Amino acid sequence: MRLTRRVVEIFHEHRRVASHVRRLQRSGHVTVAAHMPKTHQHYANTTPASLVERTGRIGVNTATLVERLMRERRHPQQRYRAAMRILSLSPRYGRERLEAACARAPNIKALSYSSVNAILKFGLDRADLMAEPAKPTPAHKNIRGSAYYQ
Repeated sequence: MRLTRRVVEIFHEHRRVASHVRRLQRSGHVTVAAHMPKTHQHYANTTPASLVERTGRIGVNTATLVERLMRERRHPQQRYRAAMRILSLSPRYGRERLEAACARAPNIKALSYSSVNAILKFGLDRADLMAEPAKPTPAHKNIRGSAYYQ
């Protein structure tokens, strides 16, 4: 690699394979799409807003979940693949079921593609959250309760 005041050059076996104009601004990066891995090039023209808009066509809950996924990381691009995989569940399970799964996911702190997929796979999107009975705390001498800490 050779750095000059204006250019960054990358060499492999003494041959220049890439050359970029150097960015003078601190804490930033410049990405050339042609130099990205093929899997990343697929998402090169995608933005968080475009993903939220696409998931919004499925429903509000799906868009909200994807928006939360994007906000979860400093660089939302790290969540593009998860968002695209959530979108891919729609043809398999249908919009209504995906929307129901995305409504359920935040309630059970399941904010990932694999969680939404599991909700759909096991039919938990059809279960009523309110119908699940709350389990009472078992009586035990070591359980002091909230009054103990007052």
